[in-house]
Amino acid sequence: MTSDPTGRRHILRRGDASAEIAEVGAALRALRIGRVDLVPRYPDGLPTPAASGVVLVPWPNRVRDGQWRHAGIERQLAITEPALGNASHGLLRFVAYRVTDSRADAVTLAAEVFPQTGYPFHLSTRVTYRLVEAGLHVEHSITNVGADAAPAAVGAHPYLCLSDVDTAALTIEVDAETWFRVDERSLPVAEEPLDAAHDLRIPRPLGELHLDTAYARLARDGDGRVRGVLRAPDGRRLTLWGGEEIRYLQVFTTDRYPGQSLAVAIEPMTAPADAFNSGRDLRVLDPGETWEIDWGISLEG
Repeated sequence: MTSDPTGRRHILRRGDASAEIAEVGAALRALRIGRVDLVPRYPDGLPTPAASGVVLVPWPNRVRDGQWRHAGIERQLAITEPALGNASHGLLRFVAYRVTDSRADAVTLAAEVFPQTGYPFHLSTRVTYRLVEAGLHVEHSITNVGADAAPAAVGAHPYLCLSDVDTAALTIEVDAETWFRVDERSLPVAEEPLDAAHDLRIPRPLGELHLDTAYARLARDGDGRVRGVLRAPDGRRLTLWGGEEIRYLQVFTTDRYPGQSLAVAIEPMTAPADAFNSGRDLRVLDPGETWEIDWGISLEG
């Protein structure tokens, strides 16, 4: 029997909801409520496509040339996006996490970022996926277990859908004030006020958009959360929400997701692309310090 390239799958159930968490990258592989998938499925036997559902730590998105400087020392990360010459999506994307706690409706997985070329720091990380009423709650915990202060940022890469609706017919809404203009290597060169092409404050059909765009200065609702919302023609709302540590949402559309003519990811991030160089919202954890982040997915209507 051929083994699954995404590792062992952990199945969660609560009422009519279920989720699948893959061992590799602690990836959210599936989420379903009733008969509707909220995360697009991909075939068995494939490695995780397009970073689908993976945890991004100790940085989300990209680091230019894999080069950065900390405490006066130049660092060189491995180039994991050779086409653009960047270090992409952190150091745990292809690491097999281990389960530390498992219940019917929740699972906690852990992995360590060990000191290595370009990142000589030691982090202990955990992520808990828990089914809740009408959705999923995700909690990250990052602890610096090394002897030196460690720069870090956290993100995730969930793709979203309503499997009974063509994704092109969904609208998307993100209440933000600014977006990051990027260069030909998908690295930010300027933060700008929203223009007509990137303004998602009024819901817009996904079928009309081509985005790989980070949004900043996000509006927070009364509960302190930021939100990216997909709406179906029948009024259902699928929401990716982020807690107080989530300060950026990346919206990515692609026609290269297996089995999907159009797929969309809404990525919660604590810092934008290339934060190791800009320093923007980069968290520096003291030895022994723990940082907690949460986000989730909910379906209404």
